[in-house]
Amino acid sequence: MRTIDLGTVTWRKSSHSNSDGGACVEVSHDFAAVAVPIRDSKVPQGPVLVFPAADWASFVSAVKEGQLSG
Repeated sequence: MRTIDLGTVTWRKSSHSNSDGGACVEVSHDFAAVAVPIRDSKVPQGPVLVFPAADWASFVSAVKEGQLSG
């Protein structure tokens, strides 16, 4: 498996995050062909989840299509 240097990634905050400190998720597309790192923007030095790119794409599609709504 390829090693990803998370110290050099560019993070982008979710457009669904708000300025009141709400549920803030940041994502990096620096390795979009391979993997997608995700972190909590309120704790930038905290843990990072890294998903295979295909799995992340499937998740995003399911959310957009409403397949995961409660």
